[in-house]
Amino acid sequence: MHTRNDNPDSGEEAAQLPADAIPSGEEQQRPSIWQLAVPSILGNLSFTIVGMVQTKFVGELGTQALAAVGAGQRVFFALQAILMAVSAGTTALVARAWGAGDYTEASRVTMASLVLASVFAFSITLIGYFFAPDIAGVFGLDAATLKMAADNIRWLCVFNLAFAVNFILSAALRASGDAWTPLWISGGVNLLNLPLLYVFVFGEFGFPQMGVAGAAIAAGLSFTAGGVVLMALWMKQKFRVKHVASGWWRKERLRRLLDIGYPAAVEQFVFQIGFFVFLMLIGNFYGTEAFAAYNIGVNMLMVCMTVGFGFSIAGSTLVGQHLGANDNAGATRSGWRSMFMAMLSMGALGVLVIIYAQDLATFFIGDDPLTIRYTVEFTNLLGAMMPLLAIEFAIGGSLRGAGDTRFPLIATIAGLIGMRCGLAALATYLGLPVVWVYAALIGDYLLKGIMLVWRFHSGRWRTVISAESVVRSA
Repeated sequence: MHTRNDNPDSGEEAAQLPADAIPSGEEQQRPSIWQLAVPSILGNLSFTIVGMVQTKFVGELGTQALAAVGAGQRVFFALQAILMAVSAGTTALVARAWGAGDYTEASRVTMASLVLASVFAFSITLIGYFFAPDIAGVFGLDAATLKMAADNIRWLCVFNLAFAVNFILSAALRASGDAWTPLWISGGVNLLNLPLLYVFVFGEFGFPQMGVAGAAIAAGLSFTAGGVVLMALWMKQKFRVKHVASGWWRKERLRRLLDIGYPAAVEQFVFQIGFFVFLMLIGNFYGTEAFAAYNIGVNMLMVCMTVGFGFSIAGSTLVGQHLGANDNAGATRSGWRSMFMAMLSMGALGVLVIIYAQDLATFFIGDDPLTIRYTVEFTNLLGAMMPLLAIEFAIGGSLRGAGDTRFPLIATIAGLIGMRCGLAALATYLGLPVVWVYAALIGDYLLKGIMLVWRFHSGRWRTVISAESVVRSA
């Protein structure tokens, strides 16, 4: 495979890069879906295990603590939307450059993305730290739960820069076809997180008992360690995507990152707003037990979503690389294969979790019959929806890998806001049991699945980036 470099300012930078900046023949081979999905699944599985351990530890402190962690995480994810958006742009542009053989451009995109994400991370820290109680207050939680949720948010925001480094460098590595390095880093992060959880949640070895806030501190410290390792290896040129000191600050490059990223950011904001509304209905009208049950059920099924995320990464990387190499058929084939593999894997795991839902809920919650009943009801519904959720992961990821971040935004607005929140509000208005509110997610996933499959089948995503480039250069 020959190396292609179309950037007008690439010659100077290429001369500055070390000799190992140009990938070897082995590195230029396009990975398979499984080669990308498996390490991504394993890496996220380790996060899932930590999440389950966190749920178990915090569950020892009571239902209020579990609800506080759920609310805190939801707010934190909303604040992280802009970092996820930059990450989406990173994936699309690095994969496209890598598929075209333009390895210098892939490195420049990585540097530009990291700088943007770091600036945004600082802004998010200020918002989250000072407005945590006001934001978490929308869930209708009691005073004690609200205080714990606000503490959780503040501590998570303190470590925003570390989260940004992990997000961007891991996304760039996966987009270049290296899914194993992020696996080893995330494995180390989670291995460190487990003992830190025990120490800070329960106050062992002379440390104060910090409960819900301790869970956030444990996560922040472990991600900081992972970020330091990633930065050190990157700056020493140990990765296939190299560290560059100059040549990355071009308006066109930054504009393309933002053009791809801002619909993903809006999608994440819409996504989080939708969940805010959904959980507000549950928390305000059905109580802390129903609110906690939702978050526990999501954690129980997180292993299924972990698998879906792995296929999302595989689809986005391979679609981007194939398009960069002008292989439209290969890009299409990669997207459909990722979807079918995700549906089969997630569907099977969903059935397994449904079978053991009662036992798992009892394990995490202990002796709380109402919360256990709500958790089982929600888990049965969400578990049955795993094949539809697999479409959202795999096809949504494939579209983003092509740079088509606008259509997933439209699908999210229609499915989450229009369908899920609309049906949930109707069930609440009619005074139906909370299981009917949970069931609103069926309409959400069904509508999004239909819309995303239609978009991918249409093939319009293949020309999104090139079409936008023509408009800007005209």
